[in-house]
Amino acid sequence: MATHTKPADTYSPLYFLASLGAGGATVTFFMFLMFWVPHPDRPVPIFEDIMTAFNTGGPMMQAAIVIAWIGIAYFTFLNLKMLAWNMSAFSAFKQTDAYQKLISSNAESTILAMPLAMAMTVNALFIVGLVFVPGLWGVVEYLFPLALIAFAAIGVLAFSLIGRFLGRVLSQGGVFDVTAHNSFAQLLPAFAVSMVAVGFSAPAAMSTNPATVGISLVLSTFLGVTAILYTLLAASSAISSMLQHGTAREAGPTLMIVVPIVTVLGIMFLRQNHGLHTTLDVHGSDGETMIFLTRLLAIQLSFLGLGAVVLRAQGYFNDFVMGSKTSPGSYALVCPAVALSVMIQFFVNKGLVASGLIAKFGIAYWGVTGIAIVAQIIAIALILRLGRQHFSTQTAAAVPAE
Repeated sequence: MATHTKPADTYSPLYFLASLGAGGATVTFFMFLMFWVPHPDRPVPIFEDIMTAFNTGGPMMQAAIVIAWIGIAYFTFLNLKMLAWNMSAFSAFKQTDAYQKLISSNAESTILAMPLAMAMTVNALFIVGLVFVPGLWGVVEYLFPLALIAFAAIGVLAFSLIGRFLGRVLSQGGVFDVTAHNSFAQLLPAFAVSMVAVGFSAPAAMSTNPATVGISLVLSTFLGVTAILYTLLAASSAISSMLQHGTAREAGPTLMIVVPIVTVLGIMFLRQNHGLHTTLDVHGSDGETMIFLTRLLAIQLSFLGLGAVVLRAQGYFNDFVMGSKTSPGSYALVCPAVALSVMIQFFVNKGLVASGLIAKFGIAYWGVTGIAIVAQIIAIALILRLGRQHFSTQTAAAVPAE
């Protein structure tokens, strides 16, 4: 008798990255509204701004808004669907011997994909509220404390998981396999902390309550600095192992995990600067912001190049993306594409346009923005392709009895 299975039946916490990637795609569509829809006197566009732009704008503006609406709705739904599936699958996974083996190995850190995905979901839901809920801005000051509480709970979960992992590997000798540290997989905890940090920084950019802004600035700074330190330490120790043993093939996509970390922390710094400007009267120039974003983009392009070189040399795309092989770690490829798209949007609008180097909606503007859209399309294509690979039922013929 034939058997019906799908790769996702063999569970890994890395499948939380499927939810994360969908949430990231939601953010890429929000960038259309963020930078193309006028929103005077507000740091972000809200439902009323979007409807005004739709009713008064031309066909191109209306088309962009409709595409953004559809993209945000679909990928937020997919984000929630995949998060719910992962929570259920992870709960069942904890009852297996495979879980006990996982938490006794280097791969215990992959569980940090759970708070990472949860933090992204909170961000995605906030976007949905801004875009689809009329009158939300009138009560937004009451929502910020709730958001801070939600991110605090996710942060506690993340640090408890990190503490359990580091407590085990640093208190005992020989439990961490250095030879298996030949990738950037151990940067996943830093990514999770940075995602919580950017969530904490949102009220700094949008609230007018000094107490809320102050709490947001302090907590996001603490988490952001922690994420940077963890990234530097984990990456530096991994490089030596990769030089000795080569990069672990299935973990190859983690070489580009620095790209989303940089985007997330970059947005955190921009939000903090906005809060410092509006609430604490600390001013920075648009030229300084442009140079800051340029430096961040340079870091991202460097690690994108590194990852592309190694993955191509290993034949990763032919096997795990376009081929028949599957690996949950393939979902880590979505994050760099999403992060690059979002960073380029900020670089163009908050950097080049704001500093006066290019005109908004001019030829140069669309030329660079086109790169962001191409990266967005790649991310969406990866999400759809990997979804079919990992979650579509495959039929295998039974092996005849001897």
